Amino acid sequence: MRFLYSTLLLLLSALLFAQQPFLGEQVESIKAGDGTLLSVQRLARDLNHPWGLTFLSETVLLVTERNSGKLLRIDIETGKKTTIKGTPDVVAMGQGGMMDVALHPTNGYLYLTYAKPGEGAMSTTALGRGRLQGDSLVDFTDIFLQQPWLNGDKHYGNRVVFSEDGRYLYLGLGERFQFEPAQDLDTHFGKVVRLNADGSVPADNPFVGRANAKPENWSYGHRNIESLAVQPGTGNVYLVEMGPLGGDELNRVVRGDNYGWPLESHGDHYDGRDIPDPAPNSPHHQPVRYWNPVISPSGMTFYTGDEFPQWRGHCFVGGLSSRDLVRLRIDGDRVLEEERFPMPGRIREVENGPDGALYLLMDDAKGEVWRIMPLVAKNQ
Repeated sequence: MRFLYSTLLLLLSALLFAQQPFLGEQVESIKAGDGTLLSVQRLARDLNHPWGLTFLSETVLLVTERNSGKLLRIDIETGKKTTIKGTPDVVAMGQGGMMDVALHPTNGYLYLTYAKPGEGAMSTTALGRGRLQGDSLVDFTDIFLQQPWLNGDKHYGNRVVFSEDGRYLYLGLGERFQFEPAQDLDTHFGKVVRLNADGSVPADNPFVGRANAKPENWSYGHRNIESLAVQPGTGNVYLVEMGPLGGDELNRVVRGDNYGWPLESHGDHYDGRDIPDPAPNSPHHQPVRYWNPVISPSGMTFYTGDEFPQWRGHCFVGGLSSRDLVRLRIDGDRVLEEERFPMPGRIREVENGPDGALYLLMDDAKGEVWRIMPLVAKNQ
């Protein structure tokens, strides 16, 4: 009888558990400087170097895996992962692979950035779009290819974001570890490009009609961009780019401006060779903030949710080498406040969730999706 009773209890517990939403497994708790207690929860695991993240609903998200070249749909209520068919072939080597994913706010298109294979060992950073139908991405078409193509596996960079009205998209691009071409307007290396949502070139881009300049270019002199975001309310575009040995930079992106790489930097070359520091009269646009030692920034968002109302409008940036989530309160060209939240892993991406939480992708061969919520419920 006791055995039968225990068995019934186990079956009832299993049934109740199966009916509950997948709420996540707490990784740790963190106390912020203002006393806020944060709960860090694991929602998904065993992802092959996850890189980009976007939401289809409050409980369903899309995640790219850089090394496998896959796009996954993940249901965080059940933990189920589904591979989306119809994605493009990628070069999954070095720093390349399947990278960013973004859902346009109004037109229904899903955008992907990835390392596209070419002839021989050539590759480039590509931006394409298609429509999600069930488990398939249909009518996927490239709308931008970084020029020129290159034999190399570094600094593919990139993040894609949309203007507040959805009319334009901004794409940050690495200089493919080539240095000087970041200053050459006839390449897309080390640039932020601005496109219409269909990939065409806006007529008011700063270099349209200029000889020996790519019309897509919006700003130049950047190194390796993996963090890009639009500030709500102002429409200002900000990026955080990876410096060399020192000198990661937070920059406000201004139409047509030159950000100085590799002519000047707050860091040095990896082999110890000096790079001139910005002079007081430098002609180049100076960073809002720089870090030395570096944080190795990847992923960036301006918080818009309700779970942390005191941080609404603040910027959150992921750190790979620092393993910090960095909170910044930004006003134009000034950082008014900075706080770091140490995390037990490399942060590749940071996104707002529709539930008001912050979501992180942890970069690893067995990467994970994490959610950050208040540790104590608001109604307690």
